[in-house]
Amino acid sequence: MSETINILIVGVGGQGIILASKVLANTALAAGLDVKQSEVHGMAQRGGSVSSHVRFGEKVDSPTIERGRADVLLSFELMESLRWVDALKPDGVVIVNTQQIDPMPVASGKAEYPDDVLTKLESHCAALYPVDGRDLAGTAGHIKSVNVVLLGVLSTLLQFNESAWISAIQNQVPKKTIEINNKAFQLGREQRK
Repeated sequence: MSETINILIVGVGGQGIILASKVLANTALAAGLDVKQSEVHGMAQRGGSVSSHVRFGEKVDSPTIERGRADVLLSFELMESLRWVDALKPDGVVIVNTQQIDPMPVASGKAEYPDDVLTKLESHCAALYPVDGRDLAGTAGHIKSVNVVLLGVLSTLLQFNESAWISAIQNQVPKKTIEINNKAFQLGREQRK
């Protein structure tokens, strides 16, 4: 791999975005690549926006992805995808959890949640993979494994060994949840087969 791959992970505080970033970064490290990661989680504890940049390749100089340079936008929430879609390069890919989480202005009735989000996203990317991550996570055994479901989908787009992903997941999640997360990862992978 000679080029740098840029993955932007976005969502709402409490969805496991940082853990997902660490799993991805550790998977890339295990492949012997140079990895840079940065994250922003201002109001994460109160359901605010969270973003994490993960870049990997033979040599990566900066931890942040320039606007319009992301290869993949991995979004944990519909509206967050719209907020970040301009970070994608023209042939970029969006993987989006179809869950809707109303931000405070929407919840208080001061704003409306955007409609037809998937159609809007489709016009800004080369490929769109909508995933009902919450449902799949529930099938795996716990709705908090949405992040691992989405990593399962992402894993089908990247060249890393499946065993490297599983090892990175098992090293990041609590031991008592390993079985659930393994199942969540497989359910995510099956979404693209």
